[in-house]
Amino acid sequence: MKESIMIDALRTPDDRFENLPDYPFEPNYVEGLKGYEGLRGHYLDEGEPSSEEVFLLLHGEPSWSYLYRKMIPVFSAAGARVIVPDWLGFGRSDKPIDDDVYSFEFHRNYMLALIEHLDLKNITLVVQDWGGVLGLTLPMEMKDRFKRLLIMNTGLMAGPVDSPAFEEWKTDIVSNPDVPVSFIMQKYEPVITDEEAAAYDAPFPDQRYKAGVRKFPMLIATSMDAPGVDISQKAAQFWSADWAGESFMAVGMRDKMLGPDVMNFMSTIIKGCPEPLEIADGGHFVQESGGVLIAERALAHFGFDTIGH
Repeated sequence: MKESIMIDALRTPDDRFENLPDYPFEPNYVEGLKGYEGLRGHYLDEGEPSSEEVFLLLHGEPSWSYLYRKMIPVFSAAGARVIVPDWLGFGRSDKPIDDDVYSFEFHRNYMLALIEHLDLKNITLVVQDWGGVLGLTLPMEMKDRFKRLLIMNTGLMAGPVDSPAFEEWKTDIVSNPDVPVSFIMQKYEPVITDEEAAAYDAPFPDQRYKAGVRKFPMLIATSMDAPGVDISQKAAQFWSADWAGESFMAVGMRDKMLGPDVMNFMSTIIKGCPEPLEIADGGHFVQESGGVLIAERALAHFGFDTIGH
């Protein structure tokens, strides 16, 4: 019998998350997921617990569930249950200290396990950045659980990435082991205030906590045989041919990395994707500049105006 491998990890002290602006949400934790024994994952569970409609909001790099604080109340007010996990290595989730622990499969399999553990159904998948690179590969594995898609500034890693904007992003992160998270957040979404930027620093007391942040850019494919490419190609086929749910797209138009060009391409991949909602002043972290509007427009598109009333 194969023995479980214990992973050395750090846990951010709770006091780092006290009095964050516009983040009144109570933490929820999961432990003992198969393959992740010894690690504690964090997620928010807001809105109506018994609702048949579930919104699953997946953040990217180097953010955490704080990124969705403006959208959570809108979805909750519509009568939905809102689940917002922190990837392992981010937010209030445990942070393995070895950069090599983090892989495409490590993150993907964790989220598949969490969805099954919480037995989430009728899911509206909400994704941005790595939340989409990983999250868009999930529905094909559990088709009966997913109902709708809200996609923002993200894509599928179906081949090598060759982009000056990505190279600049990668350099911003990997050039310093103590990744300047707040600087990156404000550089790519200038509307973020200094107080809000500090909240993005909260999960990471020092560079030992930032292995996951450092590793994500290194997981982007540089060859066709890179981990994640095959799965992403299969996901592209799923969205193109097999997806039968509703979709809504919003684009932060000032994002040079995963903005209009990439999202226009994604709109051709996603079967039945409508014209995107353009957030003219939105950057990469478009939830900051357009979160409330995007949530409201998506709910109206999906016919949620009477839910919860």
